[in-house]
Amino acid sequence: MCRPRLFFALAAAVVAAVGISLEARDQRVSFRTSDGVTISAAWFEPSVRPAPAVILVHMLGRSQRDWDSVASRLAGSGIGALALDLRGHGDSAGAADADATAHYATMVRDIDAGRRYLGTRSDVQHSRIGLAGASLGANLVALHAAADAGVASLALLSPSLDYRGLRIEAAVRKYGSRPILLVVGDDDAYARRSADDLKKAGGGIRELLTLSGAGHGTNMLGRSPELSPALVAWFQRTLQ
Repeated sequence: MCRPRLFFALAAAVVAAVGISLEARDQRVSFRTSDGVTISAAWFEPSVRPAPAVILVHMLGRSQRDWDSVASRLAGSGIGALALDLRGHGDSAGAADADATAHYATMVRDIDAGRRYLGTRSDVQHSRIGLAGASLGANLVALHAAADAGVASLALLSPSLDYRGLRIEAAVRKYGSRPILLVVGDDDAYARRSADDLKKAGGGIRELLTLSGAGHGTNMLGRSPELSPALVAWFQRTLQ
């Protein structure tokens, strides 16, 4: 067993032992992007305040609900969680654009708006912000974090070096020495190759968690029960 897997296994055991509540309450919130799109999100209140916070970004064609279990666990562990619907998804405004690459690029503004929203909350420690994204969401949070020095930690589920025109290797290098957790399924060849390359980019803490038969993106949360507690352990380690 490699060292990152050993850490996550031990940390998950600690998380289970202290009895994290999975009944954290969520509040429906909304905010507007710089280009006028209303974004719907769920804010999961942390068990202690003020607290670090994590923004959670879903994959293409899905919604914030994919993150419910992770968000509840984070909140129960003392980390606030903001799970948002990207434009054109879930309850957010907007629609698909014929120019997919340009449309996906505008979604970075949705994350920008989420960061501004967290900046208005007195129960958030604004110097301890993390981001987690899956598939398209992974590339979007990496692009945001490269331009936001206030992001302290990233978790990228099934990232792609190039997601339909959203290239992130340069962004990860610009992100620098801040910590990144890369999570892939061993049956997801392109994500595995991308993660191997991203692990070498930028220096600093780069940890790779490879899950057996887990598939892609937030689908891994349902197929690998160890992933949710591992994500909580990661953000406890890098934000608290």
